[in-house]
Amino acid sequence: MINVTLRQLRYFDALARHGHFGRAAESCSISQPALSMQIKELEEALGGLLLERSARQVALTRFGEELSQRVRDILRSVDELGDFARASQDRFAGRLRIGMIPTIAPYLLPKITKNLTRMHPELDIRVRETMTPRLIQELVEGRLDTAIVALPVSEPSLTEVALFDEKFLLVRPGSEEGTPVPSREMMREMRLLLLEEGHCFRDQALSFCNMQSAPPREMLDANSLSTLVQMVSAGIGVTLIPEMAVPVETRSASVSLSRFRDPEPSRTIGMVWRKTSPLARQLLQISEVVCLSAGKARPRQAARNRA
Repeated sequence: MINVTLRQLRYFDALARHGHFGRAAESCSISQPALSMQIKELEEALGGLLLERSARQVALTRFGEELSQRVRDILRSVDELGDFARASQDRFAGRLRIGMIPTIAPYLLPKITKNLTRMHPELDIRVRETMTPRLIQELVEGRLDTAIVALPVSEPSLTEVALFDEKFLLVRPGSEEGTPVPSREMMREMRLLLLEEGHCFRDQALSFCNMQSAPPREMLDANSLSTLVQMVSAGIGVTLIPEMAVPVETRSASVSLSRFRDPEPSRTIGMVWRKTSPLARQLLQISEVVCLSAGKARPRQAARNRA
């Protein structure tokens, strides 16, 4: 009988994800020697080498790669056992891992956290902010319980719940206050400042302007809406931002805001979680808290499974 522990499997999963003993140990809140010892014991129990070790990094052996996915499946199943136990209780308590994209988190997270803490004081809320592809990967792998993103994500294993629609506004230098709002065709000839590759908001802005790629006059790839707005304030170009970002990002910038003519550019904000999640009922309740935090109506439709 092979004698391995869940702790060893979690340490191995961390090492497989980080590819570095130091970073893996830090993520597990243990010392590097303790992590190394647990991995060595796991290798001895399984009767094979899991890693190719070098001075700077580690790489998985073929056996390690094959084991890695099985370990993730095991850990996800174990976590869902805990979720199942929590779902059977009347109160919503314990760990809740929420992911959010960067064009939502700074503006909604404080209100969502405040409301969830008030309504469910026994929740241990943990937030992960990163771009959509990474959130979806971590959600599928069981490292997140739910994520708040722009829909659709079109991942067959996930349930999507549309929460509310949000318009985009045009941000121009303050000197252009009161001037005519450009059409989407005219936007192609302007210096449009965008978020860097990987942000879904970048793709949405390009789609509105009927562009397949960044315009020739683009001169900035930013990693935050704040940077884009400040560059516009300096007279560098124009940009688009979602409504929820306006109060935060424009309060200290000399810019003008304009709405586009119909049809206005917009995005649909929603929540996603695994179809197998035992917390589905509780997550639907949380979706209502998200709407409340955003000052929007309750979800206008039931969860829909994308096949």
